[in-house]
Amino acid sequence: MPSWISFSRDLGIDLGTVRTRIADAGGVLVDEPTVVAIFIEEQKIVALGNEAQAMQGRVSQETLEVAQPLRNGVVADYEITEALLAYLLRQVSGPMRLFRPRVMITIPYGVTSVEMRAVHEAVLQAGARDAYLIQQPLAAAIGVDLPVSSPSGNMVVCLGGGTTQAAVISMYGLVAAETLRSGGLEFNEAIISYVRRKYGVILGPMTAEQLKTRLGAAVPQEREESLEVQGQDQVTSLPRPVTLTTGELVEALQEPLKQVAETCRHVLEKTPPELVADIIDRGVALTGGGALLRGIDKFLTKTLGIPAYVVDQPATCTVQGAARALELYPLLKRNLPLV
Repeated sequence: MPSWISFSRDLGIDLGTVRTRIADAGGVLVDEPTVVAIFIEEQKIVALGNEAQAMQGRVSQETLEVAQPLRNGVVADYEITEALLAYLLRQVSGPMRLFRPRVMITIPYGVTSVEMRAVHEAVLQAGARDAYLIQQPLAAAIGVDLPVSSPSGNMVVCLGGGTTQAAVISMYGLVAAETLRSGGLEFNEAIISYVRRKYGVILGPMTAEQLKTRLGAAVPQEREESLEVQGQDQVTSLPRPVTLTTGELVEALQEPLKQVAETCRHVLEKTPPELVADIIDRGVALTGGGALLRGIDKFLTKTLGIPAYVVDQPATCTVQGAARALELYPLLKRNLPLV
């Protein structure tokens, strides 16, 4: 029997707009893009995950569509989401005919009952035996070992690709929370808009992501770096190189960063004073892939007036928290979403 075929197991799934991750108690098992490639004429899936992402921007858009089945953290295409989850679960558990896994899957805070049901049904149809839902900020807090069982206040900001969520957690529950339905993808759009306005050059999403990863920062950096990228001239439509600097990326990202800070401020305004005092003492935990943007902790510390810090393993702590939440289910269940 192959080593990857195991008896029924407990899995956490972080279903994200940009990436989907699966973990068990031992750590992260799968980390792939939430992307699917489809033949348009036959409506047939030809590639999923990493394989599909490799086709993005490199295939004829008339014959092959490279689609993201989630928009702003919620299911936009049910059938494609189900197919992607089934593919990823098979990678972890094999054919799963006899021993189906028990799954805790993350959802953004504040989604509708219809959106919750879509996620729940998709993961059951994909091969789970039982499926439970958990809000992403609560999963992230569990993943970074914040004292969520205590009556003190813990603030988490989840900086995802499609959403930004800020939440204050106490006694296993969300006391105050808010979701901004924009995230890292909007950072990329801000970079594309900035380069188009300043240089008259159109960049592709992958190039914008590369610039954000290599040069991006939320505050000015001591060391100014630069990077040359290829774009398309807005007038001639011919390829044209453009060189950008760290300072320009900081300028380009200010507008979406202000929206992130505003979301955090709204949550703090709704939080009881006693819990705000705890948060001032402990700081704001920054999680999600967006927390890897250089200087975002300094930016939020300055704008909120409360210390903010990037947690260890910000990109994977949410899925690890979801896996751990299954062990805590008897304590958590009254605070988890009902489907």
